[in-house]
Amino acid sequence: MDLAIWAGGRLRAPDEPVLTAVDHGLTVGDGVFETCAVRHGAAFALTRHLARLQTSARGLGLPPLPMDEVREGVRAVLDAAGEHAGRLRITVTGGPAPMGSHRYAPDEQRPTVVVVAGPATATDVARVVRVPWVRNERSPLAGLKTTSYGENVVALARARAHGADEALLADTRGRLCEGTGSNVFVETGGELLTPALETGALAGITRELLLLWGSQAGLPVREARPDELPWEVLDDVVGGTAHLALTGSIRNVTPVVSLDGTDLAPGPLSVAAHRLFLARLDDDVDP
Repeated sequence: MDLAIWAGGRLRAPDEPVLTAVDHGLTVGDGVFETCAVRHGAAFALTRHLARLQTSARGLGLPPLPMDEVREGVRAVLDAAGEHAGRLRITVTGGPAPMGSHRYAPDEQRPTVVVVAGPATATDVARVVRVPWVRNERSPLAGLKTTSYGENVVALARARAHGADEALLADTRGRLCEGTGSNVFVETGGELLTPALETGALAGITRELLLLWGSQAGLPVREARPDELPWEVLDDVVGGTAHLALTGSIRNVTPVVSLDGTDLAPGPLSVAAHRLFLARLDDDVDP
């Protein structure tokens, strides 16, 4: 495997253990993470990703993150991975803790930092399915990027079993929310709309940049009003009167060409957003 792994202050071999058996990230999913694309040897939009990492940690109740350690790990794995790097993942957990869900006292907590760089494969289009499970927009984890990812694993497995590469979820109020690892944009009424964060959707970095860059370029793209994108809007997509695109750190902006096994034509605004994002990528590695 072309992986560069950093933990505990140094680079590690791919088969070298890096976590204790009682690390809270392992036992109860008490941790946060970020995934960045790597372009020309640098982590894309790293400043934005690190800011979100800290936001997720605060929301989860973790102590202040050791950011100097995180940045040291990022530098080390990118140097070690070289041209093989296409993706960077930063994981910070609560560290060694009791076997239950409770934590040690704040002054006893020792976060675990693991940084990994490796290859990535991006595609120009996406195939999606609807799944019967929902995001709980009232969950204490709503909008946080945590290692408690079991729901996404199950939903993505359903998608792959049906020949798709992403699953779409509603929130508990029946509003379109997001994918397991992506934000969604609906092309409807001459606009590109992305669900409001009120639905529990993650504040994606690519989502954020598309809203910014699209607005600067005159593309009609915006965040929807909270109830503007009901789950049923996906029926319009199947019927051909609306279109979809997904955004994510590795996929960038990808028009959807299949929903629940029905082939779809990419929408013109979705294609324009895809092209705009690719054109802007090399303007600034840390926009």
